[in-house]
Amino acid sequence: MAQTKQLLGLDVGAARIGVAMGDSGVRIAIPHGAIDVDGTEVSAIAELVIANDISTVVVGYPRNQSGEATEQTGYVESFSERLKDIDADIVFQDESLTSVIAEQRLVARGHTFTKGDIDAEAAVIILQDYMEQQL
Repeated sequence: MAQTKQLLGLDVGAARIGVAMGDSGVRIAIPHGAIDVDGTEVSAIAELVIANDISTVVVGYPRNQSGEATEQTGYVESFSERLKDIDADIVFQDESLTSVIAEQRLVARGHTFTKGDIDAEAAVIILQDYMEQQL
């Protein structure tokens, strides 16, 4: 039986990074909050990787509706370069409309939520999509 791998999903934004965690065995992503972009975000991600024995970091990859790169695509690529020293594989997963879908899900649940909750739910969608397509 193959060993299960721990995965970390990231929805990278300029103000916050939504975080989700998943396990290749059960293949269910769960929200893990948001990290403020304040200069400590890379070390915070590195700490999560170490503490949770993460083997793969799945980063949401933004594109416009035509599938073309955007300004945000460049920002995410640049940010991902900053993760290169973290001891985990860094992979990209399409994040088209994840924030919109995340907010719709949270509204449907009927509870109050923050922008950080939307970011974490978007990270869940990114990670879940990756696990369903790649594992």
